[in-house]
Formats: sequence, structure tokens, C-alpha cells
Amino acid sequence: MARTPGDDERSRRTGGARAAAGGRAAPAAGRRRLTRVEETSAGGLVVDLQGPERRAALIGRLDRRGRLLWSLPKGHVEAGETTEDAAVREVEEETGIRGRVLAPLGTVDFWFVAEDRRIHKTVHHFLLEARGGELSDADVEVTEVAWVPLEELRERLAYDGERRLVDAAEQLLADSA
Repeated sequence: MARTPGDDERSRRTGGARAAAGGRAAPAAGRRRLTRVEETSAGGLVVDLQGPERRAALIGRLDRRGRLLWSLPKGHVEAGETTEDAAVREVEEETGIRGRVLAPLGTVDFWFVAEDRRIHKTVHHFLLEARGGELSDADVEVTEVAWVPLEELRERLAYDGERRLVDAAEQLLADSA
């Protein structure tokens, strides 16, 4: 139901459900209000610039329907960690590739519900240069990993926000060439 500027005042005067819920509509009978949580993660696009073609490491995870969705590696920022340090750590944990941060790519934020919580997640992404390691799907959260040629990234990635980051990375790489 759309709210008008006078709704809160009318609820206070009439003792309606909105007043009981602090100016918000009360949850429907039998439904619990979800706790809102803010989460911060970091990750990035790790690129191999040394081979015959430029490529990036992606991770694949199964969604609830069993579909393999490709994305950039990312994870929670730990206490005392910078977003850059977290990006380097998460990329290595999820892909097996050690990287060095070249530049920030931007942030992506989204909402989802898990364990009776409504989560607003902000992910800080960086462009990283591969410096060592071997591609590996040893992380339990990852189903598959792959090196993907840069020109194929946009069509492989499952999420629009990450496709926009690839555009930024391509511009940064072109400017540094």
C-alpha cells in the first residue's frame, strides 16, 4: 500500500498498526520481521597478463536450482583487514591464484535474505594481476574455477554489476598498455 505524508500522523491519532510498528506497517499475522544486516565483502578480477592471451580467473557456484553461475571471487572482510587485503586473500582462497592489486574497480551492492535476516551486502572489487599459484577449486564454497579470455568475461558472468566492472577493468588495462 502506498504511504502518503500524513499516514504516520493518522496512525498515531487512531492507534493503528503503523504507530505500533514505529511508523511502519506491522508484519502480517504469523510473520516475523526480518533483522536487517549490513555486510562488507571484497574481491576482484584477477588477470593473467603474461600468457599469449589476457585471461581472468572466475569461480562457479551452484545456485538453489542447481545451475552453475560464474562470478568474481569475493568474501567477507575480516577484522583488522583492509578491503584490498581481503580481496587478495579471497581471490587466492577461492581460485588458488595469488594476486597483486593494480587498481580499484568499484563496488556492487545487493540485497538477499538468509537465515531470517535481510542482508544488504556491499562488495569492494579490485583489479588484480596474477603473480603465482595454480588454479584450484579446493575452496568448499566453489564448485568450479576457470581461466576465461577477457573478451568472453561479459557473456560468462551471471551478474550485471560484475559485467560493468569488467568494462572498467578493460579500460584500465587499455590505458596501461
